[in-house]
Amino acid sequence: MIRVALGDDHAIVRSGIKQILSMTPGIEVVAEATQGAEVLDMCSAQAIDVLLLDLNMPGISGNDLITRLHLKHPKLPILVLSMHDSALVGTSALKAGASGYVTKDSDTNILIEGIRKLAAGGRFIAPAMAQAMALHSSSTSDALPHESLSDREMEVFRRIVKGQSINAIADSLSISNKTVSTHKARVLEKMGIASTADLVRYAMDHELSP
Repeated sequence: MIRVALGDDHAIVRSGIKQILSMTPGIEVVAEATQGAEVLDMCSAQAIDVLLLDLNMPGISGNDLITRLHLKHPKLPILVLSMHDSALVGTSALKAGASGYVTKDSDTNILIEGIRKLAAGGRFIAPAMAQAMALHSSSTSDALPHESLSDREMEVFRRIVKGQSINAIADSLSISNKTVSTHKARVLEKMGIASTADLVRYAMDHELSP
């Protein structure tokens, strides 16, 4: 029996996954967590064969969480299940220590195949994501990720890493909260970064911090 643990802060998502896996022979959900710190505790307390992990969770999340998990439990296969379908995000998660990547819009059979593959000691990337990553790899230039941002996106990027809230950025730029959120989503997507914490770390690494 493959013992799966879930790390996702959305109750509906967890419920749907548990229902799917409950009808799948040889797989059972043995634990679940709703935030990064809980995921770390869960993996230390439970015997787990595969961790199914969302990238965006309260507290520790994204590649930071993956790195911590990989360092603490190097043999634990981590299958990312995320809404992000960016090749950059997928590549970044794998480099951080994930063993597989499946997007939340994938067919159920792809998710199950990924779980079984990781439990058997392999790696798995959903076909659509694998194709996107291959195309990205073949066309990658020497340009740094932040160099693809527009002037307004770069401005939002700088304000985010300063620690300004969505509301504060909206007020200072005289635009709506929704517009700021859209710019932030585009920044994360273009740069292949899954969380604000990773964005701040990128800014520090490339000396872009204020």
